[in-house]
Amino acid sequence: MNEFSQIVPHLPWIVGAALGLGAMTTLGWIHTTRLKIKHGYPLEGMWGQSLKPSTDGQTADRVRLLTQENAELRAELGAMKDRLINVERIVTDSGYQLTGEIDRLRDHRDPVQ
Repeated sequence: MNEFSQIVPHLPWIVGAALGLGAMTTLGWIHTTRLKIKHGYPLEGMWGQSLKPSTDGQTADRVRLLTQENAELRAELGAMKDRLINVERIVTDSGYQLTGEIDRLRDHRDPVQ
């Protein structure tokens, strides 16, 4: 009985801490769910089944559009790489350097001729 009488004065603190911990856990779960919804992650039930977003026609259309846009961007990037290769070839070509040397020689030509 003596042990219980020592705990009784601290009982409100113990109950308050337990309730606070439960409330913080619940708020953390709500916040995590809100972030999942905000950023488009799928929600899961207690047993791991998918709740939201369900796979419907709108989701399939969105995936199709994003896949198409991704393919277009990859094709454009490939074209840009080809153009860059051509520009590098022109700049580093020995004919281009030879033309530059000829132009320099013309600029330094003797005016007597």
